[in-house]
Amino acid sequence: MKDFIAEQDRALLERHGLADYDALWALKLEAVDEPNTERGGWSSVYRLDLGEAAFYLKRQSNHLIRRLSCPLGEPTFAREFRNIQRYQRLGIPALQAAFFAQRRVAGERRAILLTRALDGWQDLDALLDGWQQRAESERANILRSCGALARRLHDAGQMHGCFYPKHIFLKRDADAFSAQLIDLEKTRPLLFGERDRIKDLEPLLRRASLWSESEVRQLLAAYLGAGADVEHWWQRLGRRRRNKETRP
Repeated sequence: MKDFIAEQDRALLERHGLADYDALWALKLEAVDEPNTERGGWSSVYRLDLGEAAFYLKRQSNHLIRRLSCPLGEPTFAREFRNIQRYQRLGIPALQAAFFAQRRVAGERRAILLTRALDGWQDLDALLDGWQQRAESERANILRSCGALARRLHDAGQMHGCFYPKHIFLKRDADAFSAQLIDLEKTRPLLFGERDRIKDLEPLLRRASLWSESEVRQLLAAYLGAGADVEHWWQRLGRRRRNKETRP
């Protein structure tokens, strides 16, 4: 995979001397959280402020994912970058990549993914804090926005795989909310129709457990569209949730 640099970010990165792999790999920054070491290597995230724009710089080494078509593995950022590009082609609102590159260095498989910061947006987790104190109209607009985002995702034939409140970002736009997705590493094609849709939606409802039945039905109405059988989906989601909660 060739190095990628978004045209709209090229001039800014060049002005700061950060338009190539070596410069971004050598950049000294403080990580925003603890490194991820689950896959035997490591992966870290840093915030990068460049005056008029902000980014998140993600660097990793030997942090690989393996599958049948790539038994020796590839950097997880390579998969996420492909999914970012796929979402863009399909018109699914999601985070945007500014730079991507990968290298083999002294036996290491390294990768860099630079994405634009979502300043001005809030994740759904933050909006759920104090949910009951929010105006009913605001809650309804958030629910409609989340339902519409899920519908757009699934209508494009994609399954997010981690459709959690912390991965749904919203921004107030007058009386409505815009919504988009982050963390696209586990995205895959939606292959099994309603079963995959239920599988994608249920974790969101389980984690947003403070939503009432009426509120979940509002989200489902936005997701399914006019005239759909909301009751059927409510029942199926409920069964899956109960099965998940009773597993040892």
